[in-house]
Amino acid sequence: MVIPDCQVKPGVDISHLSWIGNYIVEKQPDVIVNIGDFADMPSLNSYAVGKAESEGTRYAEDVKFTKYAMDKLVGPMRKYNSGRRIKYNPEKHLTIGNHEFRIQREAENNPKLIGTISIEDLGYKEAGWKVHDFLKIVKIDGIEYSHYFVSGSMGRPVSSAAALLRTRQCSATMGHVQRHEISVHPQTQNIGLFSGICYLHDE
Repeated sequence: MVIPDCQVKPGVDISHLSWIGNYIVEKQPDVIVNIGDFADMPSLNSYAVGKAESEGTRYAEDVKFTKYAMDKLVGPMRKYNSGRRIKYNPEKHLTIGNHEFRIQREAENNPKLIGTISIEDLGYKEAGWKVHDFLKIVKIDGIEYSHYFVSGSMGRPVSSAAALLRTRQCSATMGHVQRHEISVHPQTQNIGLFSGICYLHDE
């Protein structure tokens, strides 16, 4: 099961995360891949207007809301396993997205913040996810996963599912792009997938 970009942030509707959690418990997939950008992190948006010194409270709010949203997602699994002798314990992978990577970039750009803020603040590991670094490629059952895959000397995200197939030469799934797109190679039957989005709010 793949969970596309959720981009949770304070003030948006996250009721669907409980629905997804219940669906996971009902279907019990062996592997769950959260493709990244689960958190939106608007407080660290480099395109937004504002001074760094005014962002502290907002950063804390972003982190707090992300943890709250993650609890909505994994809560049904925890509830299902409570008191059960045989637990449902799937592989859970989370590939860090560019929105979460804003935290690391902010620390790198402002060395005084190193050791003060980090991606670990989001609590993904505590929620049971195996966390993979931004743009690291994870291969599971012959399929590659990453928040996005790059092509060309500029290192930009691939532009289409067909381009993803050409770049990787195997089945691959990514997030990042705010549309769903699929391409199947006519000879190899490899599949390139843009997994779309997973939120109710308007971006």
